Amino acid sequence: MWKGIFPAVTSKFDEAGALDHAEMKRCFDLQIEAGCDGLIVCGSLGEGSMLSQDERLEVLATAQASAGARPVLMTVAEAATREACGMAEKAAKAGAAGLMVVPSPIYHTNERETVTTLRAVAEAGDLPIMIYSNRVAYRVDVTPDIMQEIADDQRFVAIKESCDDIRRTTEIINRFGDRFDVFTGVDNLAFEALSVGAVGWVAGLVVAFPKETVAIYRLLQAGRNAEALEIYRWFRPMLDLDVSTYLVQNLKLVEQLVIGSNDRVRLPRLALDGARRAEVERIVQTAMACRPSLPDVESLAA
Repeated sequence: MWKGIFPAVTSKFDEAGALDHAEMKRCFDLQIEAGCDGLIVCGSLGEGSMLSQDERLEVLATAQASAGARPVLMTVAEAATREACGMAEKAAKAGAAGLMVVPSPIYHTNERETVTTLRAVAEAGDLPIMIYSNRVAYRVDVTPDIMQEIADDQRFVAIKESCDDIRRTTEIINRFGDRFDVFTGVDNLAFEALSVGAVGWVAGLVVAFPKETVAIYRLLQAGRNAEALEIYRWFRPMLDLDVSTYLVQNLKLVEQLVIGSNDRVRLPRLALDGARRAEVERIVQTAMACRPSLPDVESLAA
């Protein structure tokens, strides 16, 4: 159902801390203009847990204005299943094309609880769902055994696999074939996952480098692996910034440096300072000094 590059977009704030829809629209437009295949709003990178449900619906509307006919998915990552179901219902009414669902980012559900929560959210929203499995950040691992438990519900169409073990991609495909669209959710494992059968990439650094991210994906799809790998190797030091406790601050600073946005975050987060900020600036400056020329990928199938 879904494939390609789906940016996990950032949420933008003005100096007073309110949502900055004009800046979000500008940034979202850059993603779509570069050829991204959809958008995912209000995830970890989008600071969804720091936004009210009404604010998340506002971000969704702004993303929809940029995406046109391309799908925009709302992240559902509530501590309680009741609130997750409520968010799913609201997103459906607001016209979301689908949901990306984290079972619970606070309480670490066991297998039975994970299945129960996923089924409840699917029933409430009645939309296509990308399951978000992230045992590293959230300690909830949606294993192939759990996927088997919910495979009878056709609303579960995809999985964002972020377990940090590249073997999992092959395990899912070997077990389910094309039943689930497998997306990689780890920026610095993207080339590896796409090379062994993942059909999409929920990307982070794409927010500052959409053309490079799209180029890697399309070149791999066209069998031009060596060209894709050359870009990926250049990209890799920055992709590592996505795999960090400070991924939001890291990537917003990269956006500021590369596309002229800003690095405002919502408390309790604070923008990077000191040695950590200097290190991110160094990584980006080093990369920009040797930014590769991209091949023409416009003619390649998205």
